[in-house]
Amino acid sequence: MITHTLGFPRIGIKRELKKTIESYWKGNLSEEELFLAAKTLRKKHWQLQKENGIDLVPAGDFSLYDQILDMTVTLGAVPRRFNFEGETVDIKTYFDMARGKAKQGDANAMEMTKWFDTNYHYMVPEFEPNQTFKLSSEKIFEEVKEAASQGHNVKPVLPGPLTYIFLGKETKEGFNRFDHLDSILKVYEEILTRLSENCEWIQLDEPILVLDLDTKIKNHFKETYERLTKAAGSMKILLATYFGALGSNEDLTLSLPVSGLHLDLVRAPHQLDSVLKNIDSEKILSLGLVNGRNIWKTNLDTAISTVKRASQALGKERIMIAPSCSLLHVPMDLDEETALLPEIKNWMAFAKQKCKELQIIRDAALGKDVGEELNANREALLSRKESSLATNKSVQEKLQNISKEMLSRKSPFATRREKQKEELNLPLLPTTTIGSYPQTKEIRQIRSKFKKREISEEDYKKSMKDFIREMTIKQEELGLDVLVHGEPERNDMVEYFGEQLKGYCFTKNGWVQSYGTRCVKPPVLYGDVLRPQPMTVNWIKYAQSLTKKPMKGMLTGPVTILCWSFVRDDQPRSETCKQIALALREEVRELEEAGIKIIQVDEPAIREGLPLRKKDWEDYLQWAIDCFHITTSGVNDETQIHTHMCYSEFNDIIEWIAKMDADVISIEASRSKMELLKAFEDFHYPNEIGPGVYDIHSPRIPSKEEIKSLIKKAIEVIPLENLWVNPDCGLKTRNWDEVIPSLRNMVEAAKELREES
Repeated sequence: MITHTLGFPRIGIKRELKKTIESYWKGNLSEEELFLAAKTLRKKHWQLQKENGIDLVPAGDFSLYDQILDMTVTLGAVPRRFNFEGETVDIKTYFDMARGKAKQGDANAMEMTKWFDTNYHYMVPEFEPNQTFKLSSEKIFEEVKEAASQGHNVKPVLPGPLTYIFLGKETKEGFNRFDHLDSILKVYEEILTRLSENCEWIQLDEPILVLDLDTKIKNHFKETYERLTKAAGSMKILLATYFGALGSNEDLTLSLPVSGLHLDLVRAPHQLDSVLKNIDSEKILSLGLVNGRNIWKTNLDTAISTVKRASQALGKERIMIAPSCSLLHVPMDLDEETALLPEIKNWMAFAKQKCKELQIIRDAALGKDVGEELNANREALLSRKESSLATNKSVQEKLQNISKEMLSRKSPFATRREKQKEELNLPLLPTTTIGSYPQTKEIRQIRSKFKKREISEEDYKKSMKDFIREMTIKQEELGLDVLVHGEPERNDMVEYFGEQLKGYCFTKNGWVQSYGTRCVKPPVLYGDVLRPQPMTVNWIKYAQSLTKKPMKGMLTGPVTILCWSFVRDDQPRSETCKQIALALREEVRELEEAGIKIIQVDEPAIREGLPLRKKDWEDYLQWAIDCFHITTSGVNDETQIHTHMCYSEFNDIIEWIAKMDADVISIEASRSKMELLKAFEDFHYPNEIGPGVYDIHSPRIPSKEEIKSLIKKAIEVIPLENLWVNPDCGLKTRNWDEVIPSLRNMVEAAKELREES
């Protein structure tokens, strides 16, 4: 009964990989030093898994940026604009694909979007006619060899070919990316044939099997896996599914000629009975029993019972035990958290501890004595269930008092719009930014010193106000129409609010990867949510006092705070989200009372939180939109409500986005060169829109002409009078040398188009 993981965190306990890569980007590390640091980290992570009971460790899950980008490189599917002509894709081209070229030009970065319904972002593969594919990277072979040389039983991990193609996009209208399937499979066959010489198992991830798939895509599976199984020879293919149930794809999946199947039994425990009944007599079944996406301890008794049930049906030799999905989505090691309240810490398990849970489950299922570990687990679960820390009566009363009037604005948009025009007096094509400005070393140092109590609260506030004043001056000099305070006081757009809400606790090293080197430390939402005092009002009020131009109040929305936290799993997520919305509602109303005329409530996670099956959409979208209204509906018509969404496919939910009834919505659009606006072509979106015209995830400085071109594309879809001009997202990850010229070009482009209109 083998234990294994589907993937492991790669950034390191203290973000070693992030720091190494960024040092390399700055020219402070050589290519050789970068690769050596990565190798050292891989070795450490493999050993950590082995020491904590993992029999079969993954190789190939480690990445310097993204595993889908790694597959693109392996297939030699480098977009033409990066001018790749060699045999092996070099590291410079790899990072250019991820980040774009620093100089102006057309080599913009590849598009980035959310990995299913997680907060991880992957690099979208690009497909075009007459594209060629060839093995262009030795990464997977080198890492398998590396792990084996260190004495590990190793399992290579790759995205499955159909999921890889499905998650990509065509760059030419009318072309079908699945026309490349045969060419791509030839490279996969070559990879599997080579790996079969040294590996017993290979894991191919096909999470699209938990989605609603059309018949054409389903029809590709059988032939694909017949070819891959043949290429694999004696090596066994483990087909990994996760994030949901197979559902309507169950018969197809069970018919595939693979040696093993992985099921997510955390998200979809109900699917096990049917699979046990219908799986053929030879297949191995991998049980995903430990939550790979949250930080709470597993109910070991329940998991052990599941293993025993599966063992009785199939035989213990046909069972593998694993997390529900890759552990990429959880922090590394709970032992590092020395400052957490012991009672709450005892409810948690990070990646290292989850490996140990797998070992305990396996040992118990095999009849070994793990009584001490099981008793400790039972005590922790009982402590959490009975703890008074999680319950607040006043919050429960507020939930009961949510009224119908709280679920919409007082007047329709057309009425509000006229009042807002008179109140704000903005020009055509008003320019603004999304919220944050560069988090400089000086800003981070001041926050760190205050957190460590090395400076007084008075000195901290003075420093933050100095930064806000500086940012306000820069924005006025640039000529922006609507300003922001820059958020120097905020470490993270969710953590900042969580720190000021009751019901949250925080980790010291609970880092997870969002994209590339961007890491976040999600707050832990363990109990009822209450806002004890204003969170942003004083900062925004001060910023507004520095200028006569409108200063936006900046808040993170309830759904995003929910999705980007580690959320309690002892009540429905909808109830938790409503609690957050009620807390934010108080903040919105106080901002308005303080004289703030524009308030932005960011909801980039609305689309991310969408269930993977369409049958579940309406229920989720209804409570998600209700939570946005609870947050924003308490203000007067004259107050303009903005929201922001980034890296999301809007087409399927555009009607629901309209139901949010935000006065202005800003969206990511520059990387796709306004392709995302197709969602607004067939649906007449009634309110105002700010499509991003500047890709903030790239160091590139877009030219004025490039930005004008994007705005003109937007004008083809959106009425001029409804259009705003803004970057894709916040600017905290950029530096001022990039931001100033980019925003200057943006403002000048908008001014010139105003004059031409």
